[in-house]
Amino acid sequence: MQSFELNRNMAQLAILQRIELCGPSLKKIRKFFGRYLFSTLFSKYFINPQKISKNYHNLMENEFLLIEKFIKGNDKILSIGSGIGGLEILINRKFNNHISFIEKNYISKKIKYGWDKNNEEGYNSLNLLEEFLLNNGIKKEKFEILDYDRDVLPETKFDVIISLYSLDYHYEFNIYKDYLERVMKPETVLIFDTVRSDYFFDVFKKVDVIKQDINTVHKSKRIACRNL
Repeated sequence: MQSFELNRNMAQLAILQRIELCGPSLKKIRKFFGRYLFSTLFSKYFINPQKISKNYHNLMENEFLLIEKFIKGNDKILSIGSGIGGLEILINRKFNNHISFIEKNYISKKIKYGWDKNNEEGYNSLNLLEEFLLNNGIKKEKFEILDYDRDVLPETKFDVIISLYSLDYHYEFNIYKDYLERVMKPETVLIFDTVRSDYFFDVFKKVDVIKQDINTVHKSKRIACRNL
């Protein structure tokens, strides 16, 4: 079974970003002790980094296979709210693309996993993200990491924009709408998850539903959109 090179701090971050990586015992602990203790204590010291690494690799591999058909080798890729970057590592391994990351640079004291209308929650460390990318084979010149709250966001035209379980899943799409209009070409593909897919048929000229999470609480759909 393949895995990423992932230390304990990275494994903790992966769990906070992707709660499905937790086993049944950790989920029970989170429910019993609350999310604050889970995010600050149990998610770091009650985990098996090797097991999480393998599970995370499998999860990202499934995500990659779902969106692989939208990517070409010379595409410029923007990733919004990617988390620790496992999906992007797999994309780079296959296509050797340059990838720009837009991320928050802190972990909220209480992980809510809910709708954040103002985009104030954060679940990432940019230092750990960079370390994870480098440790897993992405060359420094093949990526850039932008702090959403501090850096000037790139204004280049991207070919593919990816925001899985982030844009319009945890925070309002319109927070990024003006920016997306500036960096998208008519043929640019924007891939993200939403609980209101019907809404976006009026926002984009072309929308394809590529995944449905009918067994989850949110019952979201993943859509690939063009021509904003």
